[in-house]
Amino acid sequence: MAKGSGKEAQSMNKVNIRRAETDDAAAVAKLSETLGYPVTTEEIAQRLERLLKRDDQVVFVAETDEIAGWTHAAEQEILELERFCEIWGLVVGEEYRRSGIGRLVIEAAEQWARSRGLTRVMLRSNIVRPESHPFYERIGYTRYKTQHAYRKRL
Repeated sequence: MAKGSGKEAQSMNKVNIRRAETDDAAAVAKLSETLGYPVTTEEIAQRLERLLKRDDQVVFVAETDEIAGWTHAAEQEILELERFCEIWGLVVGEEYRRSGIGRLVIEAAEQWARSRGLTRVMLRSNIVRPESHPFYERIGYTRYKTQHAYRKRL
């Protein structure tokens, strides 16, 4: 674990990884904004309310004195691949980065995937966030492809 500020080191002694609750919406929204995804507390609360009812998706939060990070993972099944877990989102507050919190929430998602009989976890990392790529490699992920992403508003 990299050394950080006193707050980071102190917080790592009492990190609680747990499933998200709708009451976490404000903190999740605030963290989402740090990565350029502005979203209201109400929107996150509505999304959490729907997601938390599903058994094929999970949202974990890392709690210190506050919500310091979160991850969203889902079981995926597509025709050409065996079932797998995909991490849809990972955010750690700036003041908690390099403190081990990212690793802890990813490990929680990996354990959730194992409990479902899944043998592979996949994730995507935006090329505009090159600082995150070494993190994923340090925790055992291998880059296997580069692609373009397209979208169309309906």
